[in-house]
Amino acid sequence: MGACGDANALLAEIAEVGCDPERGGYTRPVFSPAELRLRTWFTTHATERGLDVETDRNGIMWAWWDPTPAHGEPAAEPGRRCDAIVTGSHLDSVPGGGNLDGPLGVASALAAVDLLRYRGVQPVRPLGIAVFPEEEGSRFGVACLGSRLLAGILDPEEVRGTTDDTGRTFAEVCADIGFDPDRIGADPARIASISAFVELHVEQGRGLADLGRPVALAGAILAHGRWHLRIEGRGDHAGATRMADRHDPVVVASAVIQSVRRHATGERDARGTVGRIKVVPGGTNVIASAVDLWIDVRHRAEEVVQRIVDEVRDDAIRAAEAEGCTVALTEQSFSPTVDFDANLRGAMQAVLPDAPVLDTGAGHDAGVLASVIPTGMLFVRNPTGASHTPAEHAEPADIAAGVEALTGVLAHLLTR
Repeated sequence: MGACGDANALLAEIAEVGCDPERGGYTRPVFSPAELRLRTWFTTHATERGLDVETDRNGIMWAWWDPTPAHGEPAAEPGRRCDAIVTGSHLDSVPGGGNLDGPLGVASALAAVDLLRYRGVQPVRPLGIAVFPEEEGSRFGVACLGSRLLAGILDPEEVRGTTDDTGRTFAEVCADIGFDPDRIGADPARIASISAFVELHVEQGRGLADLGRPVALAGAILAHGRWHLRIEGRGDHAGATRMADRHDPVVVASAVIQSVRRHATGERDARGTVGRIKVVPGGTNVIASAVDLWIDVRHRAEEVVQRIVDEVRDDAIRAAEAEGCTVALTEQSFSPTVDFDANLRGAMQAVLPDAPVLDTGAGHDAGVLASVIPTGMLFVRNPTGASHTPAEHAEPADIAAGVEALTGVLAHLLTR
């Protein structure tokens, strides 16, 4: 078969796309030149496999393998599919991320199609490969933007007005690449046509490494959200302004960062992160006038997430008052705890009876879609446990094991 069925070979083809020499790893924001190259790569491979490729109103790419109609029956019309099984992931990345977070699920889906055909599997329902845009939220600040739009969870008008770091709106960026932003929004007909979605992803943690296993099933996704905190003070001269006369938002920001760490550490299995800070105007010899920072909080219990955020907000207010600054906290996104569909997981366990079941602290499109269709996930071992970093890794043999697991699950779902 050559490279057919080989996700490692497919990933090798894109190993140079979006390389970031400054941060290390890969930077592939949605609709950037790097991400658009990956979308073309996917289209090329899907088309070579005879799949019917389309891009929907929300920028989600779909590649379809329709079942062969019975003798004398007409072929299903594109756009009128039903009872479909869908797999896939995303191609965008965080700044300086790894090569597997997202692309592994897409490459494995293509490889699984190869193996299904090579083994003579005859689907009785359509198989789709989906590629979701802006899963990471690294450009417009909303994680899983494409799947949230599809499921009707986001207000299209608000999405059109979101901006990237350059101040360009989602609508403007879409228009530049020939994509109509006026059409984005819920797509109940497409949702109704899908009976299950299975996403393969590199594990973001050390569960499998500690267990000595190559593949796991997902149990649940921790509740998680992102908040934007704007701190405003008074810009001034770093040399001419006495310490007692300052209203420095950076001082407040430092207190907030410590607060996030303290309150997340105080809750068992909680995660709290400040991974992005923007100081305005950002001069070395200038006291800042404002600071923007973004807070990420996660826990199995939704009420714990909210409690941590409330405590951080209260600390921020106290610190701001002491420094003569103001603060404003805005929720950008929130995803409740996701327990993946028990019936679908049971079907997957029938194929993979020895695979452990692990929860994850990372968000995924499968978690978003779980509110509207049955979803499940497969994890591939990551020996470093690191993700959203160049240290993210999976051994070629484990990637092949992931493809085998996905192929087995899809064969089971497509033929019953």
